[in-house]
This record gives sequence, C-alpha cells and structure tokens, in this order.
Amino acid sequence: MEKIASFTIDHIKLQPGVYVSRKDHVGAEVITTFDLRMTSPNDEPVMNTAEVHTIEHLGATFLRNHRDFSDKTVYFGPMGCRTGFYLLLAGDYASKDIIPLMIEMFEFIRDFRGEVPGAAPKDCGNYLDMNLGMANYLADRYLKNTLYDIDEAHLIYPA
Repeated sequence: MEKIASFTIDHIKLQPGVYVSRKDHVGAEVITTFDLRMTSPNDEPVMNTAEVHTIEHLGATFLRNHRDFSDKTVYFGPMGCRTGFYLLLAGDYASKDIIPLMIEMFEFIRDFRGEVPGAAPKDCGNYLDMNLGMANYLADRYLKNTLYDIDEAHLIYPA
C-alpha cells in the first residue's frame, strides 16, 4: 500500500503552522484540507484529550456560525496524534487566505468563558472530557507563538 499524503511529510522538521495538507475535487468543487499544527511533533508533549475535545467543540461552533465561512466549513476536528487539527473548507484556498479566520477563531477559543457548547450528555458522547482552561491556554499559545507572527516557512510543509 502507498503511504497517504500526510504520512509523507517529515514530522521531524514540521513546526507549528497552517499548512495546506491536500486539495480534493468533489464534482466541480475543490475541498481544501488544512493542517493546523499546534505543537512540534515528536518534540513537545501532545495535547491531552480534554483540551483537544474542548477546542474541537469551540472551533466547530465558531466556524459553523461564522458570517463568511459557515457554509464553506466541511469539517473541523483533531488529528489522532493530538498535535493539531484538520480544517476542511469548500473552495480552493492557500494557507495565507485563512490566517485572519484562524486568528479570529483562536481568539474566540482563548477568550471563551462559560459552558462549552455541546458539553452535555444529550449532545456529546464524552461530555465530561473537557478542559476549558487548558483550551484557553493552548489557543493563546498558538496565537502568540505562531499565528500573530506567521511567516512563509510556517505556511508551506518543510521539504
């Protein structure tokens, strides 16, 4: 079997950033998959499931209610390795195109207080596995260390 595209990226060189992982064609539509890498793979500790779960709930809620991207959001969810998230958008995008959206989303997550949307037994299959404080912290860290000063090296996968 051939390796899938995401397994061909050198994860030793990969740093936090916003990368186009792939582009798929579904009929006449392009679906762009983004790799929102929040931690340095195999170098930093991975995120715990509680904060990943919280970021997933907040990020998905934000995107599906966004004035410009609600109808373009196909999926937002965690990577199995817990070093980041995948965002699938309908449309042909480059990483730089979504930096303002990612800043807005992670500021929303950083600043969110109160009940996490969907964190109830009738709404979620693991509603107790949430950590809002750590989700706030990780969103702030990603904003400060990556998104606010992102450069070309953190928009294109390393060779």
